[in-house]
Amino acid sequence: MALFGTDGIRGVANSDLTAELALDVAVAAAHVLVESSSNKDHRPTAIVGQDSRASGEFLEAAIVAGLTSAGINVYRVGILPTPAIAFLVAESKADLGVMISASHNPMPDNGIKLFSRGGGKLADVIEARIEARIGEPWERPTGLNVGRAIDDANARERYLAHLLASVTTKLDGLTVVVDCANGASSKVAPEALRRAGAKVISLSDHPDGWNINENCGSTHLESLRAKVLETGADIGIAHDGDADRCLAVDADGNDIDGDQILAVLAVGLKSRGLLRSNSVVGTVMSNLGFMKAMHEAKIDVITTAVGDRYVLEAMIDSDFVIGGEQSGHVILRDHASTGDGILTALAFLQEMKISGKNAAELTSVMKRFPQILINVKNVAKDKLAESTVIAQAASEAEAELGDSGRILLRASGTEPLVRVMVEAASSEIATKIAEKLAAIIQKELG
Repeated sequence: MALFGTDGIRGVANSDLTAELALDVAVAAAHVLVESSSNKDHRPTAIVGQDSRASGEFLEAAIVAGLTSAGINVYRVGILPTPAIAFLVAESKADLGVMISASHNPMPDNGIKLFSRGGGKLADVIEARIEARIGEPWERPTGLNVGRAIDDANARERYLAHLLASVTTKLDGLTVVVDCANGASSKVAPEALRRAGAKVISLSDHPDGWNINENCGSTHLESLRAKVLETGADIGIAHDGDADRCLAVDADGNDIDGDQILAVLAVGLKSRGLLRSNSVVGTVMSNLGFMKAMHEAKIDVITTAVGDRYVLEAMIDSDFVIGGEQSGHVILRDHASTGDGILTALAFLQEMKISGKNAAELTSVMKRFPQILINVKNVAKDKLAESTVIAQAASEAEAELGDSGRILLRASGTEPLVRVMVEAASSEIATKIAEKLAAIIQKELG
């Protein structure tokens, strides 16, 4: 089974993802990326950060050991969002970036995300080369040729300055509740919003190593919704553990997902003549309502596989400025090389100020189709494409839906499960079809 999934390496820390594996991955990554450098005369550098999981401490130690033993100077930036690592790699012209995080996954999990020069996520072919070289014999540097580990105490301030450089319209007068998921955004998101002019009420901003994503953040909007309604705030913002996602709730407590945020931002950019090529990039998971909203706004939609790296690849290929996923990964390419939840929040809040509309009015540009997602666990996900029984069942269901819905069956890139997604004119129809397909998948692949 491949080591790298949709978004780096992920697994249960100290079980699937061990210190030994982290060290080996760091060494292999150092070899692949440094050998491909056009500048052989400089000492290679790497940026290493982590979210707030306790396991990040020993994984960071292993990764730093692996990189420095391979002759790379490492700048440790501590607990910062994933997009901060991407930014810092680009800003410092580092050869490699490493983020230790399992994003929205529960606390026992952790992961390793790698960034290449310029701050982009690694292409599949580069990940495959790294994986192939894990554990190979190599000549170890000695003496003056080993790398050094340096603590970068100013990294957070440089990232905050980068975020605030995107703010052209102050957020004065807006009251914002922000849920930091007890994760990497805890010391960044509230501060960025305050400096941008908003009145900020922060939730889940006291990470202790164990409470990341625990009944909070973008996967648990209940506390955020309650606080928005309690305080009469204009909007609530929710990040995940590494803050590359942004979801929201409006003043009435209604959920706002990534597709709705993407629709609002794309329409806003078009209204100001800033939507290059009149296009937005989505994924196969984008809601049918998003597709229809963009059609009505006369904006072209380019569709990619799930994963913000694929969204970014399409954006770079055709010089598009915005793309994203329903999960809340939104890439604003004029400002970032990856999904950035805090940057996205700032952009959405600016749309509220520029338009003079509240969040509910803005998101009315898109009518979300009922969407049912069932995760079929503990199945042979690699066999999904080979099953003619499942393919036939999906084909019959699609024929039943016609133009009023759609079906997507997808093996997860980060977890051992198959995702069944059904959109339809009503939740009842979507649920019925999704449950039927899930049962067939469990029988055929379980």
